[in-house]
Amino acid sequence: MVSTVTTLVLCVDRTNDVGHKTGLETPVVGWEAVRSLVVDVGLSDPEDSSVNSLLETLKVARELRDGDDDAVVAVVSGASDSMVGADRAVASQLDELIDEHDPDSAVVVIDSAEDERLVPIVESRLRVDSVDRVVVRQARDIESTYYLLKQFLADEELRQTVLVPIGLALLAFPALTIFTGVAEAMAIITAVIGVFLLYKGIGIDDALRRLATQARDSLYSGQVSVVTYVVAAGLTLVGVFAGALSVSEIASTRDAFLPAMTFAYDSILWLTMAALAASTGRLIDEVIGGESVRQSYLNLPFVVVGIGLVVRGFAGYFLERAGQVPPVTVPSIEAGAVSVEGFTLSLGNRLGAFVVGGVLVSLIGIRIATAIGGSAIEDGEAQPPSATESASARQDADDAGPKGDPES
Repeated sequence: MVSTVTTLVLCVDRTNDVGHKTGLETPVVGWEAVRSLVVDVGLSDPEDSSVNSLLETLKVARELRDGDDDAVVAVVSGASDSMVGADRAVASQLDELIDEHDPDSAVVVIDSAEDERLVPIVESRLRVDSVDRVVVRQARDIESTYYLLKQFLADEELRQTVLVPIGLALLAFPALTIFTGVAEAMAIITAVIGVFLLYKGIGIDDALRRLATQARDSLYSGQVSVVTYVVAAGLTLVGVFAGALSVSEIASTRDAFLPAMTFAYDSILWLTMAALAASTGRLIDEVIGGESVRQSYLNLPFVVVGIGLVVRGFAGYFLERAGQVPPVTVPSIEAGAVSVEGFTLSLGNRLGAFVVGGVLVSLIGIRIATAIGGSAIEDGEAQPPSATESASARQDADDAGPKGDPES
């Protein structure tokens, strides 16, 4: 035999509109009693949304009964002059219904945000399977807008992001209009709002917050990379200044290629040293930390130098063809009985020497990183087992006993 489930279909009315319009006391329990209550409320005020809430309560109860559930229909209201008294009145009526009908769960029907505040009171006494919010079709857009505005005003971050800029713009517009024209004030405010939207949209605030956190953690932990990063920033500024100074000395040309090559040729050495300082500091931090150094950190300084040589070679090739830099001349070398006469590299040889040098430096870095990383892995694999592991292995072997036929 299948036991039936008793469900309390509860219509809550915190402001006691039902009692004010009909003069009846709650709780009102039973299908016929609630059905009669619908007529009384409708005749008293046909525009009241409580009529729709009561009809929805009857509809839910009918659907539950069609599904072989024992549904009990009830209406409770807050008959009091204060909100605290109204909530206590609803709690008292709910306790009375639970003592009389002993329901297993409840379905709460509400028609406003004010009635929704009673849901926690019901949940504290009875399991709530569903909350049915009734919204009149003609007022659905207004009701939805109200809930959206309520949620928006409850979010502090959204208020600061949207309302504060709008308020500042409204305050700044009259002040700017006094000193400038209306068009200038609109242009300034529009530009400031555009910068703010880009600042928030791209996530610059999050990046700056993460950067500040990383810098603070690095300072407190005493990492060497903090100093090397500062050195790298200074070298970068020197490189940019050197490149810009060289570009300013070039006669004005309609082509931007030659100034770009000049900037790269004169700044790449400083930029390479900046990247080398930053990567070296990060590598030193890994070594001091005592952890296994990743191959990427070992290979990075060599890759930086290789890229610098290649960029310097290509930039010098184009500038030499344009007559901006002299060719590379190798001086004569004398070492005892061995002597090499000086010579001048041609354009192709100059480019090839820098490219080959960059590739060789990168290959050397890969070889060193692989050798150091491989030795670390081999050391980890060759590490002998501890005494505890050896004893455990011997114990397992003794427990297993001799292999073979047990009868032999």
